[in-house]
Amino acid sequence: MEAIVLAGGKAERLGDAAGGLPKSLVPVGGRPLLAWQIGRLAQAGVRRVIVSCFGGDEQVFHDRLGDLDVELVCAGEPERLGRGGGIRYASAMRDETGDVLAMNGDELVDVDFPALLERHRSTGAAATVTVAQPPSQFGQVELTDDDVVTGFHEVSRVPYWVNCGIYVLSEEALARFPEQGDHETTAFPELAADGKLRAFRHTGVWLTVNTPKELRRADEYVAEHPEWLG
Repeated sequence: MEAIVLAGGKAERLGDAAGGLPKSLVPVGGRPLLAWQIGRLAQAGVRRVIVSCFGGDEQVFHDRLGDLDVELVCAGEPERLGRGGGIRYASAMRDETGDVLAMNGDELVDVDFPALLERHRSTGAAATVTVAQPPSQFGQVELTDDDVVTGFHEVSRVPYWVNCGIYVLSEEALARFPEQGDHETTAFPELAADGKLRAFRHTGVWLTVNTPKELRRADEYVAEHPEWLG
């Protein structure tokens, strides 16, 4: 099994904590952020990871991730291609055809990859999207129709499902991905309209790393879960 990881994002909101590195390589628990997700991929049987990065950054990815138990291939984009374009560009570097995992490289998500693959193949979908209910940042205010406040209560998670950026893609899905742009506004709506897009519900950990506060939370999490590296 092969996987494509989007790793071209900048770490602008992390400021000095990023040390000038791409966000996927920002240190978390003493290792690059992406190393933790690659560790979980390796444990799930993935042996080849194609990193979609910005052209010119290939060597720094090899230097910092080359000691992991996978074959690492860098697909340096000649220009900014967007998320969909980045996945399509990287897919040309696969060794094999067929289903491929694709995901963001700047998050920590403990999705069950074997279960995700099983769901995708059992439904015959062209693409399967992992969805989650992230923690809510706000409490809920209860109102009557004439705007009388009747109470307050905390909401642990938002009451709807969102795309958390981990997919299984078939050849049919990849063929619809744009050469430049976002698959969520092109390929995925087309597949949904054709009834060929499915979801896999994830209820576990999903940690984004966009701010210094989130970086500290990620540090604390991996310190408690060193098994992610295998």
